Amino acid sequence: MIKIAVLVSGNGSNLQALIDANLSGQIVGVLSNKANAYALERAQKANIATAVISHKDFPTREVFDEAMHQQLLAWEVDVVILAGFMRILTPTFVNKWQGKMLNIHPSLLPAYKGVNTHQRVLNTGDRLHGCTVHFVTAELDSGQSIAQSAISVKEHDTVASLADRVHTLEHFIYPQVAEWLCNGQLTWKDGQAYFRNQVLKDPIRFASW
Repeated sequence: MIKIAVLVSGNGSNLQALIDANLSGQIVGVLSNKANAYALERAQKANIATAVISHKDFPTREVFDEAMHQQLLAWEVDVVILAGFMRILTPTFVNKWQGKMLNIHPSLLPAYKGVNTHQRVLNTGDRLHGCTVHFVTAELDSGQSIAQSAISVKEHDTVASLADRVHTLEHFIYPQVAEWLCNGQLTWKDGQAYFRNQVLKDPIRFASW
C-alpha cells in the first residue's frame, strides 16, 4: 500500500477531502510548520500521526527542509501531498521527491502563479477561473499540470465567493488525482507525467461547475 504524507499550514480542508476519500493509499502522517494549524486536529481525529516542524526553529530554508525530509523518511512515505502548505520548498528537497509530490493551486495554470489568485482574476476581468493539480518542481507553480477544473466568473463574484467555489473544485479533483498516483494510473518517468501508460500532454479537464 502506498504511504502518503500531507504537508499543511492551516485549516486543512483539502486534507479533510483526502481523508474522506478513502484512498487506496494510506495517509500515515500529517506534517505542519504551524503548531496551531487546524489541519492537525483533523488528522488526530482520523487517528493519523502528526508532526510539527516550525520553520522559525531553523537558521535556513535548507536546514528546515532537511528536517522535514527526515520526518518523511521516518514515516517511510512514498508520496507527498501539499495541502495548503505555505512555504516555498528548496530545490534540494523538491528533487528528492520529484515525481512523488503533488500540489493544488487555485488558478488555471499557467495563469496566475503565486498568491492572491482570486483578486487578480477579478482585477483582470477574466471569465474563467479554477484550480490545477500539478507535480511539484523547484520553480513555483510550474510543475507539469495533471488535472484542472474551471468555473465561470460571475458579475457578483467577490474574492470570498470565488475562494468558496474554487475550494469546492479542489475538494473534488485533488482526491481523484491522489488516487491515480496511489493506484499507479498516474506515474512519472524521466521528467514526464504518464496517465494510464500514455504520455500526459495536456492536463485532464474535469467538467466545469
